[in-house]
Amino acid sequence: RAITGSKSKICTRAYRNERLERAAHEIEFMNAHHIGHTYFTDSDFPERLRHAPDAPILLYSCGKCDLNSKHVISIVGTRNATAYGANFCEQLVSEVARQLPDAVIVSGLAFGIDINAHRACLRHKVPTVAVQACGLNKIYPAEHRTDAIEIVQRGGMIVTDYQSSDQIHRGNFVARNRIIAALADCAVGVESAGKGGALITATLAQSYDRDVFAVPGRITDRYSEGCNKLIKLNKAGLITCPDDLFNAMGWVKTAPKQRVINFNDELDANLNEEERSIVNAIRQEGDIHINDITQKLGIPVYKVMSTLVDLECRGIVLSEPGSRYCMARK
Repeated sequence: RAITGSKSKICTRAYRNERLERAAHEIEFMNAHHIGHTYFTDSDFPERLRHAPDAPILLYSCGKCDLNSKHVISIVGTRNATAYGANFCEQLVSEVARQLPDAVIVSGLAFGIDINAHRACLRHKVPTVAVQACGLNKIYPAEHRTDAIEIVQRGGMIVTDYQSSDQIHRGNFVARNRIIAALADCAVGVESAGKGGALITATLAQSYDRDVFAVPGRITDRYSEGCNKLIKLNKAGLITCPDDLFNAMGWVKTAPKQRVINFNDELDANLNEEERSIVNAIRQEGDIHINDITQKLGIPVYKVMSTLVDLECRGIVLSEPGSRYCMARK
């Protein structure tokens, strides 16, 4: 301090003692709650993350997962996910489970696309990592506490670079996006508005020389605006199915081929005549407005509506904004 003339509090004994005391409390918390940690010089520190210029010095974790797995994908998107985005998450994760059995999927545990990706991983037994914007003394948002517990119990992990004494601040969410981006080989934007965390994560991933991909949407859809913009500006590769991603990354599919089931034939056998005609109308159009179904089939709107509700409850169709419907599975 005498040499540099600095007046920073970092140079004071009081500041040093306060930091050491805070560190001691954190160690107590970690020991009491079985919180893991890895320092940036440790051999088990995530190798991809280590090479990011703004990587955290210390990473706290709950759970066990191979962060150095051969294939790591980050999935990001809007908090206001639509059925279109949720359906793509389901398709992508199910194909990852089938064709890349050693893969890990990273996201942020937030509402919308993030939690859809995590839950799809739980359904298909794919290890998933949730990066928090706060310490591990809490789960944020609290509504996803049960999901977080299940992630840890099923071979996944909750990670953060924040201590238990750190307060949640809006800037934390932007900062944690760098970890989501840097942990993975590639980032996939599923749905995003014109501005938002998903676009920030995509930009960060690009700065770390990660591959960035985006799922296109209709130009009139608010929550496809960001993804369409990334594609338009050549900041992201366009993907319409899981194989687009695997091929672009040059990933060899190692899973054994499974017996092909004709889903349409199996589905049609379990539908009555009216249900089958409505499903066929949706299948032919890709997605269709309820009024167009009524006009096309000559079925009263109240019958079409009740049938669609039943089909949606059975997981056969998905409702989209604007009273439109599409198939839940192809």
